Amino acid sequence: MDRARPESMDMAMTSLEGSGQAGVADARTDLLERFETIYREADGDCSRIPWAHARACPFLMNWLDAEGPSYVRPGARVCVVGCGLGMDAAALVERGYDVTAFDACSCAIESARQLHPDLARSFVHRDLFDDPGKYRHRFDMVVEVHTLQSMPPEMWLGMAKRMSELVSTRGVMVVVARGRDAGMPSGVVDGPPYPLTQDELLEALEGCGFEPVRAIDNFMDDNSPAVRRLRGCFRRSG
Repeated sequence: MDRARPESMDMAMTSLEGSGQAGVADARTDLLERFETIYREADGDCSRIPWAHARACPFLMNWLDAEGPSYVRPGARVCVVGCGLGMDAAALVERGYDVTAFDACSCAIESARQLHPDLARSFVHRDLFDDPGKYRHRFDMVVEVHTLQSMPPEMWLGMAKRMSELVSTRGVMVVVARGRDAGMPSGVVDGPPYPLTQDELLEALEGCGFEPVRAIDNFMDDNSPAVRRLRGCFRRSG
């Protein structure tokens, strides 16, 4: 595609990897500490976590019902990044997938294990920016629900790059994110969350060598007031 890459995307390629982007790293650390505090004080109570729900993400579940079997069959290895309290991971296990779920917040992982004791071994306290190690190219599907939007725009490409390293050669990455109108500058959003435009989502995934399997879903949900959502399935280009 022939779109100009936003400056923030270029910054993210080197941020958090020892290139002197200290301000970016500090901002990320501050946000993670905020999230950790919220998870710790909530002690597994979804109602006390602004972004948590007592059910799996319906936009992910709808995609799995309609399209998921075309890309991943039961028994496939699936990774959920930024798993939070583990509702999405648990729903994927119920559908027959071999699930590993990561979160950078230790309190989120502790709560997920308490809420889903039969799946405790599936939940791993792991920072997305850790070296993939044994997880490199391990998963047939990587699921990202509302994780990119938890960090500012200058981090999106770096996060997407790390997620892409988890995807197997023929695997896919499924992304669900809060959306932003194309004409709305990112700087006017006082996040988190930091909603993405459709082009920003495409840029982040294309920047790490992935392309959508079809047009991204861009829709208003049934909340009151309605919220724009983006949903896409991506695979390696070429």
